[in-house]
Amino acid sequence: MLKTFKLGGVHPADNKLSANKAIEKMALPKSVFIPIAQHIGAPAQALVKKGDKVKVGQVIAKAGGFVSANIHSSVSGTIKKIDIAHDSSGFPKQGFIINVEGDEWEESIDTSDLLVEDYQSDSKYIIDKIGQAGIVGLGGATFPTHVKLMPPQGMKKIEMLIINGVECEPYLTSDHRLMLEKGKEIIVGIRLLMAALQVKKAFIGIENNKKNAILNLQKITDSASSIRVVPLKVKYPQGGEKQLIKAISGREVPSGSLPIAVGAVVINIGTAFAVYEAVQKNKPLVERVVTVTGKALKNPSNFKVRIGTPVNDLIEAAGGLPENTGKVISGGPMMGKAIASLDIPVTKGTSGILLVPDKESKRKPIQNCIRCGRCVSVCPMGLEPYLLMSISEKQLWDKAKDNRVMDCIECGSCSYTCPADRPLLDYIRLGKNTVGQIIRTQKK
Repeated sequence: MLKTFKLGGVHPADNKLSANKAIEKMALPKSVFIPIAQHIGAPAQALVKKGDKVKVGQVIAKAGGFVSANIHSSVSGTIKKIDIAHDSSGFPKQGFIINVEGDEWEESIDTSDLLVEDYQSDSKYIIDKIGQAGIVGLGGATFPTHVKLMPPQGMKKIEMLIINGVECEPYLTSDHRLMLEKGKEIIVGIRLLMAALQVKKAFIGIENNKKNAILNLQKITDSASSIRVVPLKVKYPQGGEKQLIKAISGREVPSGSLPIAVGAVVINIGTAFAVYEAVQKNKPLVERVVTVTGKALKNPSNFKVRIGTPVNDLIEAAGGLPENTGKVISGGPMMGKAIASLDIPVTKGTSGILLVPDKESKRKPIQNCIRCGRCVSVCPMGLEPYLLMSISEKQLWDKAKDNRVMDCIECGSCSYTCPADRPLLDYIRLGKNTVGQIIRTQKK
């Protein structure tokens, strides 16, 4: 019987239109905009200035604190200027505009496709290499990976590594393609992460709609009993950390706690591949796989893209913007956010670009809550979304905190299932952001 989490969840249509499309290498753009902050935590600090020449892989901004990440140039060329531009969040961010001139890489980086299996198993060495490479969580959270591998002293001992190969967001297929095309490299990356954490067992969770990926990784790990592929029932949001831990281990992360509370660390499959490249190839995070998809798109694709490439370049490479496009989303339809401009850059956290037809992009009129309780029954965190929306709308922040608004994983299951088309997640995000700011202010 396939494993899954028990509480809540929904079953949106997969729409994996690009699942059979091999990863293509995107052509270099004419220029890139590389934000200084592409991660959770403190922004990085600029090391270069206008007029400087840079190579691919060169550090152009150094981590600005413990929870931060290095930023590297994804292209070779000249720093045109350090400027402000909007990213996918819609907020203005400082970053580097670089004019592309050729494709010259730092000499220490191995750019070949040859598999490197033998590795240094020293934990500090691996974590240092990951930190130097600016690796962050590629599933969307963008938490600096080297920090995740160094839990504070006094915390529960780490017992298992869980690799998230679920990719439960509809439409997205970048992780699926990586598992098919870079399986051996991913397994080396997982072994490196196990060595860094000093754990003896790892589990790769993959939903059962990716049978070829399951079979591929099972074949590679057949002789490695310490790494086990776990097929999972298809149910959204199976890729949430707490839901994945529950599905694979049966352990439940307490409210307000992190996975380490139950002895687990969760790493995305794309991050595991990036770790392989960082440690084995000395390659920093300068490019990633991005799914570009949509029902009206001529050629839904999976592209290997340099960080900083304009989204418009990806859309053009996939056949151009369809005339009936009503909305462009960074990410998937459940947790992604609409973008205001096609000039925004691909960043470390960009997993997909979804083009939504005009008819599907328009919100329906908001109706009164009919007290059906569907939002409660599908919430994977056991919350009451209708209540959290109401108290957030009324700015009752203490009540929002008491009703565990900070436990919301922003999966969107509540809004998806609401027959009254109420913007539940929008108001819950407002409440969560405000309560989070209040908590941080009180700690200072």
